[in-house]
Amino acid sequence: MSRLITRTNPDELHRTPGYHHVTVVEAGRTAHLAGQCPLDRTGAVVAPGDPERQVDQIVANAMVVLAAVGAGPADVVRSVIYVVSSQREELASVWQRFNASELAPAFTTASTLLGVSQLGFGGQRVELDLTAALPD
Repeated sequence: MSRLITRTNPDELHRTPGYHHVTVVEAGRTAHLAGQCPLDRTGAVVAPGDPERQVDQIVANAMVVLAAVGAGPADVVRSVIYVVSSQREELASVWQRFNASELAPAFTTASTLLGVSQLGFGGQRVELDLTAALPD
């Protein structure tokens, strides 16, 4: 990537489990991806009710969308993960699954993990929102 992306954690704030409190992009173009859902090519929800298997489909979909705009996981400057759960252990499991995937570099940036009550598709347990800085 040719543009400068700086990720930092101010010393005055708590340590993070891999993400950074601040991500700065020095100008340029950005891509704001639609929420990536656990849908296959036909539009069917993959693994209804199974958040970990849904992460795998979301990763595959996000990699396709990033590639379509000439970007990769390291170009992501903001991520928001939505999980239908109020259980901390389940939220952590989804976070760990994303961080063990080929999309993992995307989660070293400014990231948010949220437990929510419902998402848009029946059986959907996870959704991912990404913003990427596009290469020149």
